[in-house]
Amino acid sequence: MSELMTPTLAGAAAGLGVAMPMGAMSVLLLQEAMRGRRTAVAAAAGIAAVDLGYAALATALGPWVASHISPVEAWVRLASAVILLVIAARGLAGARPPGVGAAASDSGLGASAGSGTGAGSGAGQVGVFVQARPGKAFVRYVGLTALNPTTALYFAALTTAQGAALRTGAAGGAFLLGVGAASLLWQQALVTLGSLAGTRIPDRARIWTFRLGYGLVAAYAVKIALPLP
Repeated sequence: MSELMTPTLAGAAAGLGVAMPMGAMSVLLLQEAMRGRRTAVAAAAGIAAVDLGYAALATALGPWVASHISPVEAWVRLASAVILLVIAARGLAGARPPGVGAAASDSGLGASAGSGTGAGSGAGQVGVFVQARPGKAFVRYVGLTALNPTTALYFAALTTAQGAALRTGAAGGAFLLGVGAASLLWQQALVTLGSLAGTRIPDRARIWTFRLGYGLVAAYAVKIALPLP
């Protein structure tokens, strides 16, 4: 059981890294929570489902890719680390007090910016996103979140670099469990926050979600890059 703890924790860190930066989807989810908690819970599950789906696809293909490139495995790990560092640097560069909404739109990572629209744009569409049934909200948020290709790139880089570690079904399953649980818990925490406080989240708090989330991505990049080729 203890050997599965490492991939589970790795998955949890990956899930938080992709979910924590607060962008357009987070704003829409908070607004959904203000209108109705049941609908928002379903919407949050839809966002987490896409994170899990991208992670599952990458986990299924990553070990296969890694097994066919073993002669240059160290260089593949380094390339994956560079991709993750670029994602992290781009997100951290946008974590500034001025234009936080624009940073959310430009960050392009995970559930946070899945719709490809800025936080301001999402807020402006509050009249369009009227309260729906939980099932419809789930499907709508799955579609919006799936529009972000950077989530797929993020998990592809992670799982290809860790191909050997995720090669067994148990390890891959534990990794996915961590991803799904962490993403779902974070989205449901936003639902609770939206129910209690609405969208009045200080800019400083939002900036710190970017810093923490992308900090996890950067730490992951360093971890998989070592030892260097």
